[in-house]
Amino acid sequence: MAPFPFEQWLGPGSYIIYFIIGILFGAVLEMSGFAKSTKLAAQFYFKDLTVLKVMFTAIITAMLLIFLTSALELLDYDLIWVNPTYLWPGIVGGLIMGVGFIIGGFCPGTSIVALATLKIDGLFFALGTMFGIFVFGETVQRFQNFWNSSFYGRVNLPELFGLPTGIVVLLVLFMALFMFRGGEHLERIYGNKNLKKEPKTRYIGAGIMISIAVVILLLGQPTIEDKWEWIAEEKQPLLQNRNVHLHPGEWLEIYYDDSRKLVTLDLRDERDFNLFHLKDARHIDINDLAPVSSWIAKLPANAVIVTVSNNEKNAVKAWKILMAQKIPNVYILAGGINNWLRTFAEKREKVHPNKKWDEALPYEFDKALGSRHPLSEPSEKWLEKLEYEQKVELVKKVRRQGGCG
Repeated sequence: MAPFPFEQWLGPGSYIIYFIIGILFGAVLEMSGFAKSTKLAAQFYFKDLTVLKVMFTAIITAMLLIFLTSALELLDYDLIWVNPTYLWPGIVGGLIMGVGFIIGGFCPGTSIVALATLKIDGLFFALGTMFGIFVFGETVQRFQNFWNSSFYGRVNLPELFGLPTGIVVLLVLFMALFMFRGGEHLERIYGNKNLKKEPKTRYIGAGIMISIAVVILLLGQPTIEDKWEWIAEEKQPLLQNRNVHLHPGEWLEIYYDDSRKLVTLDLRDERDFNLFHLKDARHIDINDLAPVSSWIAKLPANAVIVTVSNNEKNAVKAWKILMAQKIPNVYILAGGINNWLRTFAEKREKVHPNKKWDEALPYEFDKALGSRHPLSEPSEKWLEKLEYEQKVELVKKVRRQGGCG
């Protein structure tokens, strides 16, 4: 599903498409007056709020198109790059850019638009931007901790407020329209603008946007089950061929490997988890996995995620949920906890098997030791005894990127 992999289709020719999009974007900015520093700076004095109108129009148009096509199942939102949130660095960076904006009359992007139209002030601002990038690159190691602090990963408003996407889309749209109307009155007060001369077609545009937002609200967004169906043809063979089922020995190998971060998600009920679980495993109800999986997406690129249940039933369900949400490097503990105990338990261990297997825990424990049980963290020496096929192949995550439009 879209976003379309132009690089795979066109190879180097994909850059022609990106070049055309960039030219059109720059042309729209220039036609909007973004090449004039005086026009841009006027927004800070409430005389001309063109910047607010153009940028927010672009934002809500993109929002409506993204979630409309998502609702129509033409677009998988999980495939779209969303800049991760670094809260305090973002706030400080925004303040610095804002000060530079009001002093110089440009932001980095609009200075390039001015430069393209051969404006001298745009040239000097662009040169200043390049110099600032150089200085930042040479000094960032001095404040590296702050630069990477308050990381929240990929955050969006529906997740943040726990509201349906359609409701948030409608609220953001009304907020933007309110700002547009308030901005016009500020222009009338501080910029002596005659609102009667403003085009009436803007009301038609607002009506169209509201209609689209209502359609998005009524259609709703694809469920986890829908998203799994989109990828089932590609991913189901991985389950059937057991390409994503980790032998307990490979789990242990990764546990003792400092170059990889092991994240174990235990999907069993709380009683079984309290009786026994693997070292550092996180207990989570499978019904809560999809809503809280945003924290899983924040994990570093070297993270290996392993889903665990007593056998494999719930672990497979959890694997499908995470696959549907485009979480990389997710695997299943082969045979679950039952197979783990069969693999590592020795006669001296006080683990007594019952007859029941299925998804139940077929072992009796004298105490609820959780991860304090000796079998939760077997010795690294076990790796010399076990033979298994390695399954883990780390898939690289998209690197942190982004910038000012």
